[in-house]
Amino acid sequence: MKGVELGADEDGAVPTLHLADIGQLAEIDEDSFTEGAYILSIGGAQQSHVDLGNPGHVFYEYLRRIANVLDIFKPAGKPIRVLHLGAGALTLARYVQATRPGSEQVAVELERELLDFVLEHLPLPAGTRCSLVIEDARAALDRFEPGSFDAVVLDVFAGDDAPVHLTDQAFYQALTSLAAPGGVVLVNVGDDPPLTFARAQVRRLQEAADDVAVLADAGMIGGQLAGNIVLVGTDSVWPAEWSAPLVAAGPHPGVVVTGSDLFTFSSGPQ
Repeated sequence: MKGVELGADEDGAVPTLHLADIGQLAEIDEDSFTEGAYILSIGGAQQSHVDLGNPGHVFYEYLRRIANVLDIFKPAGKPIRVLHLGAGALTLARYVQATRPGSEQVAVELERELLDFVLEHLPLPAGTRCSLVIEDARAALDRFEPGSFDAVVLDVFAGDDAPVHLTDQAFYQALTSLAAPGGVVLVNVGDDPPLTFARAQVRRLQEAADDVAVLADAGMIGGQLAGNIVLVGTDSVWPAEWSAPLVAAGPHPGVVVTGSDLFTFSSGPQ
């Protein structure tokens, strides 16, 4: 978005917001390495990266892997319907608008203050068609009819401190029911070794979807590294022709795990 600049306040401080509900400070800092890009942090932990000058630039590795799936699962450039559960700084919604103009999107965020703060300082590109819903992710699913979206993206938790109602089997069944034929369900899961929580989430999605693939840094699959893995649920057998392009698209070293290899991973340490 050319012409949009976010600088420090008059006193030299970066934009900040105290989130009363969670008792933490949200900040938006300039990315010192990329002109026109900004980082949203909450409680001192980086949450989102937004490149206003180039919304097609996705910095975080797990989001890049999700974006790669959104690039490949439908014909390039064609509008899609996307549900984002967990808005953050709306990085992925910006990406979809940049790569698939005219897409219809819905973003669900629990913290109204946070979403208002983001939109005040990091406005969406002109023409973005994204409805904003302030609600718990589970409750929000009841707003939509089955098959309402081509892609459902869940990015609301990391590790086994996640709310139980967003990780149980009923929730995953509800997620997959919202995907239209040929659609995908994409789930970001952050975890630490031995990835017990991540493996459990793979099993939940395997029960709810016809097939599942996992995208990750190759070093994570052995369970020795902390990080994020991306789960992809489909309503048919995983298209084998997707795997090589997804690995080639990066980030590197990446891997797409399916079939018996995924069973071995999901059946690991419980």
